[in-house]
Amino acid sequence: MQLKFTKYIIAICCVALFQLASQAQNAPKYKGRVSGRVTDSITKTPVDFATISIYKMGATAPFNGISADAKGNYTITNIPAGTYKVTVEFLGYKRKTIQPVTITDAAPNVSLGNVLLAGSQTTLNTVNVVGQAPVIENKIDKLVYNATNDLTAQGGVALDVLKKVPMVTVDIDGNVELQGSPSIRFLINGKPSSIFGASLADALQSIPASQIKNIEVITSPGAKYDASGTGGIINIVLKSSKVQGFNGSMNLSAGTRLENGSLNLNARRGNAGINAYISGNEQLNTVGKSSSLRTSYNNSRDTLTQFLQDGSSGFKRSGYQTGISFNWSISKKDELTAAVSHNESNNLNNGLTSQDQSTRGLSGNLIADLMNLRTSNSNGHERSTDMSLEYKKTFKKEGQELSFQYDASFGNNTADAFQRQDYLTGGKPSTGTNSSNPGKENEINLSLDYAHPVTDDIMIEGGLKTVIESLSSNTVTDTLLANGGYARNANQTYGFNYHRNIYAAYLSASAGFFNNFIEAKAGLRYERTNTRIDFPGAVIPGYNIFAPSFVLQHKLDKTQSIKAAYSFRIERPDYGEVNPFYNISDPRNISTGNPNLRPELGHNYELGYSKSFAKGGNIYAGAVYRYNTDDIQGYTTFFPVLNINGTQYTNVSLSQRTNIGSQTSIGINIFGSVPVTSKLNLRTNIQAGSRSNSNPGNATVTAFSYRVNLNASYEFSNNFVAEVFGNYNARQKTIQGTRPGFGFYNIALRRQFMNKKASLGLTAANPFSQYVNQTATAFGPNFNQSSLRQVPYRSFGISLSYKFGKLEFKKEKDDNNGGPQQVLPDQGN
Repeated sequence: MQLKFTKYIIAICCVALFQLASQAQNAPKYKGRVSGRVTDSITKTPVDFATISIYKMGATAPFNGISADAKGNYTITNIPAGTYKVTVEFLGYKRKTIQPVTITDAAPNVSLGNVLLAGSQTTLNTVNVVGQAPVIENKIDKLVYNATNDLTAQGGVALDVLKKVPMVTVDIDGNVELQGSPSIRFLINGKPSSIFGASLADALQSIPASQIKNIEVITSPGAKYDASGTGGIINIVLKSSKVQGFNGSMNLSAGTRLENGSLNLNARRGNAGINAYISGNEQLNTVGKSSSLRTSYNNSRDTLTQFLQDGSSGFKRSGYQTGISFNWSISKKDELTAAVSHNESNNLNNGLTSQDQSTRGLSGNLIADLMNLRTSNSNGHERSTDMSLEYKKTFKKEGQELSFQYDASFGNNTADAFQRQDYLTGGKPSTGTNSSNPGKENEINLSLDYAHPVTDDIMIEGGLKTVIESLSSNTVTDTLLANGGYARNANQTYGFNYHRNIYAAYLSASAGFFNNFIEAKAGLRYERTNTRIDFPGAVIPGYNIFAPSFVLQHKLDKTQSIKAAYSFRIERPDYGEVNPFYNISDPRNISTGNPNLRPELGHNYELGYSKSFAKGGNIYAGAVYRYNTDDIQGYTTFFPVLNINGTQYTNVSLSQRTNIGSQTSIGINIFGSVPVTSKLNLRTNIQAGSRSNSNPGNATVTAFSYRVNLNASYEFSNNFVAEVFGNYNARQKTIQGTRPGFGFYNIALRRQFMNKKASLGLTAANPFSQYVNQTATAFGPNFNQSSLRQVPYRSFGISLSYKFGKLEFKKEKDDNNGGPQQVLPDQGN
């Protein structure tokens, strides 16, 4: 099936490219382009999102234009032959006019070089940015969700923002999928972090939404990115500033379920700047309910056992984050950036569960009935420190760049757990365990990257990278004795060390064809992985991979484009998936790692179309095909008796990750933003697809699932906005049962005052329902199980934000951008 589909996709792409080439040959001649880069005249840093407009000589309104990217670069295409005026402007800077700019058949491509923008020579006590970036930006290699004005997520955490992002699905427990795949590489500011090591869901709950500038979704990563993550990459970009002077912001929120606060400070003078932040959050104690019924059979199937659990558990979480970064523009072409951040969080769980295990014969006669109460609690403490140092050098030739980056992440985690079962029938003594599981996680990344523009149309990039990972954990388990004391259980006390090194190199090229009618970027990445663990009988051999990737994009006009992409990805088993530690906090439902896991390999194909509209609306529609081999899935096996290091446990469901055949996924993603009126805006995000799992010797399991959300915002006045957000994830079939569906809705109001320096917000989540119900099923050769979880989700909150500071702009002495055109200062807006 994979081969046929691949051929089909290739055939479609070839036909499409042939048609595009034919259209290009028949397209009108003398279509040129204007490119360049916008830079702050003082700091020599890029001015991202500056506006570049092209005017016909004598005209008062532009006929074409674009915004610069995050590096200040821009390219405007499809410009007929003629003589033009180009303006470059951004808030807080003087507008520059460049004229004349001449496009001819002999010289269709014009480079304006490095355009330096000087400050407006004014001092502002407060700066209010009225213009806003679009909510969704669809770029050639990624989709960007700008989270700054996300009302329903205000006072929340990163998970609340991710629920809004196209192609991303978040379930009630904080598990994240990208285009239906849970294999995601998460980054913070483009860098790995040990904050994601112990628990992804916990990490995403430790980042306040007020700290997030935008979230980048990269479904078909290029060769420059690590090949890890078959689903793609999600990069969380935190707020920072390089503007001159001093400014900051403060955000506080209080609620019935979540409280958080953050403080951001930015200062810059001349060629040096510093950014600092501190934030903290606390999830107040909430109590959830759960029940389950498992029916199992012995090997001869002459007895039937029913195990019923019914209980409640309390959960409380708290944490804080802080960081500081320093940027120094050593010269116009040399820049140094250093940063350090620290994160700590603490999770507390406690529960009381009644359990009834009854065994009956074939005739229904009762053989045994055992009832008990299980008391449990756990305490997880996580701390991580990230450090980075980056040196970047630019050259005289525009776009030529050399950078070296050092990133280090150090994590320390401790998980303490206690469980005790007191039997009400059967005359059995109480049983229980008390365990401690401290661990360390260290990761160092060294990378060297170089970009070289061969011509105005061709760019070559290459680089080297080394990743050094070292993880360790120690498990100490004490067992409850008949006299009520505890004794060390030597069979469940051990250490585990894990070391992995990855060596990588890549080469990629980007170019425009048919006078930039088609933009293409292709690359190849090589990665060598060496893994060593000190667990008896487990040996992980080293392996090599070559990961090709490409993306083709055609801009139908300045408002719409189509693209096709392919990427090869790998999902390496992480430390938690291979750690053989047994989690026995519930002796009837035990989980453990699998040291023999093999890496999962994935082939991702994507075809997408995007269009923006004059009044701010935009749509994106994409089709996805993914084929994975050695697919890593969770699998549950039922054991009437399970021996774990000398201790026997009865009627146990053992869960662990394993390689289960292959997985094929086909789906669509549709996003739309529609400004119905000047005050009412609607956004929707729809995902739907089919997923098939093939396991040799077993029947193929095919499942269809979908996700739909709708966001509506209404601006009552310039300072008062309301927003409603609803989401529904459908129930989904798995290889062993069903995953629960769920729905939720949020309501938010925001009122700005003090000349928009401050705002007050009110939020409500599921205000008319206390719980979100989660019903799931599971089955195997000798068991089936159904369960219900009632997750507390209703909450009410209030948030306050305040911006402060003093920004200064000064004129650069040398205002010449070095280009061949005449640059005239323009005091207009």
